Amino acid sequence: MSHSIPLEIQLEIMKQLPVKSLIQFRSVSKTWKSIIDSSDFINKHYKVHHTKPQHLLVMYEDTLVRFSGQVDYKQKCVSIVDDHSFPKHKVSLKVPLLVKKLECPRVIGTSHGLVGLYSGTPGDGICRTDVVVIWNVSIRKAVAVFVPNVSIKTVIGFGVCRETKDPKIVKITYVVHTGIENLTCNSEVEVFTLSTGVWRRSYGGLPPHILFNCDIMNEVVTDGVIYWVAFGKITTNGNFTDVIISFDMTSEEFRVVTLPHGLKLVGISKLGESLVVYGQDECAVNLDYDVWVMCDGVSKLFTKLFTFTHIKGTSELGFRMSGKLIIETQEQGDDDRGQLAIYEPYSKHVDNLGIDGSLDSFAVCDYMETLLLLDQKDLMVYK
Repeated sequence: MSHSIPLEIQLEIMKQLPVKSLIQFRSVSKTWKSIIDSSDFINKHYKVHHTKPQHLLVMYEDTLVRFSGQVDYKQKCVSIVDDHSFPKHKVSLKVPLLVKKLECPRVIGTSHGLVGLYSGTPGDGICRTDVVVIWNVSIRKAVAVFVPNVSIKTVIGFGVCRETKDPKIVKITYVVHTGIENLTCNSEVEVFTLSTGVWRRSYGGLPPHILFNCDIMNEVVTDGVIYWVAFGKITTNGNFTDVIISFDMTSEEFRVVTLPHGLKLVGISKLGESLVVYGQDECAVNLDYDVWVMCDGVSKLFTKLFTFTHIKGTSELGFRMSGKLIIETQEQGDDDRGQLAIYEPYSKHVDNLGIDGSLDSFAVCDYMETLLLLDQKDLMVYK
């Protein structure tokens, strides 16, 4: 790019370029590196590219048998472009050191091109320290944040603030009190903001009578709002029922999301930047699951997308941008191997993607190309 072109025009051109090109252009001159690394340019580049084709990140374990007969498990990551070419553009990823070091990482959210991975200590240890790694797949960069004072009653979430583009980690710790007449819950909410590097108390409190299942957490982040599956006492009869709790990363306010009437919740996911819930009708006697999408993030209106029949022996992992289901199936003839596939809910056709690994080890999430984290120091660890 000629230096005779005014800087303002150069900036407009650079904002249109893909992440890979910009990373290379940082070595052209100190001026360009300073511009590309700046928070202002990173945010402007995001605004241009946030509607571009998404990618699917596939994380899974594969077994490696040594000559001694010992079996090791190796973490693998594959990226697939989720557009009309799917699944032709499929590449194996080079994983940053901080991600490689995680033991049994769990995806707790993907927001603004960043993936939040949580590695917790197994067992019921009290006041342990776990870790969240925030990973930008596009620029191969990650930072680690230690999560202190974690117990068996701790819930973790990750997302990026819509307004500031600042990554945040949310920690909810609560104690359940069982009385003669009712059950109450005291909670403490803390938020870690990457720009400050410190934990602090949240601005908003969690609604009363909300219980999380900390053994099997199901969370999703869309458009700067985290959603968790929980149980809540929100009806007049005083009974607990399935609910979804949301946490806005900007206002830091909690809300209770009421599910579609008569839906027995099985799980939540995302379709683009919309929350998806799926489950069975309370009167259902078969394995048909109804899929609903939240069409208004303020009024919490749900629209039914379709009904699909659950295939025995499979697990639903998420959705493509087209709405097709991403599932894990058991490899024929091998009880310990799984395969990734796409399930078309109307024709009930299953397409194998040619990715196989250890059974029940697959995780799939979407991400976009972004420069977020580029202005962070390499391998930064926050304690």
